[in-house]
Amino acid sequence: MMQTNEIPSWLQAARDAWQWRGSSRPDFAQLPKPGQVSVWDFPRPPQLVLDQREVIVVWGNVEVARTNRAVMALETAHPPTFYLPWADVKQNLFESAGGGSVCEWKGPAQYWSLVDGSRSLVKVAWSYPRPLPGAEQLKDCVALYATSLQCTVGGQPVTPQPGGFYGGWITPELVGPFKGDPGSSGW
Repeated sequence: MMQTNEIPSWLQAARDAWQWRGSSRPDFAQLPKPGQVSVWDFPRPPQLVLDQREVIVVWGNVEVARTNRAVMALETAHPPTFYLPWADVKQNLFESAGGGSVCEWKGPAQYWSLVDGSRSLVKVAWSYPRPLPGAEQLKDCVALYATSLQCTVGGQPVTPQPGGFYGGWITPELVGPFKGDPGSSGW
């Protein structure tokens, strides 16, 4: 088991590879207007922030989740990823999708599918049951891709982060460009 002060060299190398860390905006970043937020001002490693706006996730006609206790991961160049407490999610609709990945900041991820009778959405969600130090707030939460779901934050519809891999939710106050857009692989 990795101790809190031990970081494997491969993990440290992945962390060190990031050029943009929220301390300055690149020339190509959009300038925020009053009331807007630039994703280029978010830090790396990500900052985890409690968001008390109402978050609702619907799949077809089924409400999957409703919470005022989402944890937002704010990470340079990404729209926030919303992590919803498992206690505020209809857990009976989820089953393990198998597989996994590792985030250099959050740890090993577990993937989830939504299943309801004959319908299913494969790998529509992920969680960090054993988060790395600094990401402990995510232990009892799940994040969902907005691509195949109807998601709202504070009554505003969410646009999925581009690219298909990342799971950030774009809300009206955000400006980018966003990681996942064409040409963003080096960010």
